[in-house]
Amino acid sequence: MLSLGQYRLVALERERDEVQLRLDRLRKEFSAFEPRPATPNEVVRSDASPPPLTSAEKITLFRSLFRGRQDVYPQMWVNSRTGRKGYAPAGANEWARGVCEKPRVKCGDCPRQAFLPVTDQTILRHLREPHVIGVYPLLEDETCWFLAIDFDKHAWIEDVMAFVETCCSVGVTAAVERSRSGNGAHVWLFFTAPVAGRRSRLQDVSCRARSCP
Repeated sequence: MLSLGQYRLVALERERDEVQLRLDRLRKEFSAFEPRPATPNEVVRSDASPPPLTSAEKITLFRSLFRGRQDVYPQMWVNSRTGRKGYAPAGANEWARGVCEKPRVKCGDCPRQAFLPVTDQTILRHLREPHVIGVYPLLEDETCWFLAIDFDKHAWIEDVMAFVETCCSVGVTAAVERSRSGNGAHVWLFFTAPVAGRRSRLQDVSCRARSCP
């Protein structure tokens, strides 16, 4: 007989598989960037499922959730020799001879900064290609639109379940994402209005405290 923890693990793994299937379908839809135009003979039934979002609508939805700095964004880098990974601001002058002085000068200290803004094409490349970018959630006025909480260590599954249950008990919607390594998860909380960064961190600490047994 399975224990409660094992039941939860099975449920999480099933949810992960379902999310992966939905993600695969989305990637296939994005491969055909422009939707097929409707023909005059097509009739929309009142009991039919809502039509799938167009690529532009999906990008708009993505940007409405992951709102952050629009004037700059981080992109992932990988050292082919050591395998080390990290993130750095995307710049138009990166590695340009005579202009970029990385790694001696960090991007934040460079006097020739030419950071790239977030565009729809940037988001599309992130969704369709192996071009991994991030987001700087803290805006210039020190507010943010979402909170991301990282769970790892040996008991991350139980911690995530307890955290989500706590969110549900207080009427907060939480989105769970399995981490890239598979040995952890991220829980996303999206706000309907900008929240002071300090306040969101205090809410994080409060929720974690209530989720502890």
